[in-house]
Amino acid sequence: MSQPDYVFCPYCGVQLEPHTILHQVRPGCPRCGFVHFHNPKVAVVGQIEQDGRILLVRRGINPGKGLWAMPGGYMDAGELPEDALRRELSEEVGLEVSISELVQIYPLVSRSPVSQGIVLVYRASPLVPDAPLIAQDDVEEAHWFTPATLPVDLAFASTRELLDRWVARQNTKVS
Repeated sequence: MSQPDYVFCPYCGVQLEPHTILHQVRPGCPRCGFVHFHNPKVAVVGQIEQDGRILLVRRGINPGKGLWAMPGGYMDAGELPEDALRRELSEEVGLEVSISELVQIYPLVSRSPVSQGIVLVYRASPLVPDAPLIAQDDVEEAHWFTPATLPVDLAFASTRELLDRWVARQNTKVS
């Protein structure tokens, strides 16, 4: 979802005008000097692994409603990425995790063809093995998959890419 463009200054109510600020045209207030910067969104996603299985969730909201993806969501202001991922996993599936590493960074693309920010993908594992998954918040269903049982109806191309690499790693472990 892209940020709305301001038409009027949120501080003094004067109509904003285009100004070249820091080498870009940005909406600015001619009275109080407010400048509207289109700041990027940051999302976090968990590649949660346990015993040769990976956790996927069926999304309950758009984009990708009804399709499978790795769990995650947007960071809140003031949160560190790892804390945001822990919060999202608790909210979506009731799972506490240990985060091991940053796996990948993707552009965040929604309805606009222009990236709206970034998605940070972290590898993690449950703190409590075989803890029950509780689909809640914006998740319809949560399930552990093996390489042989992965769903084909995925929400994002990045999910397919991450799963393909995960399957390749699993096959290397077996060989």
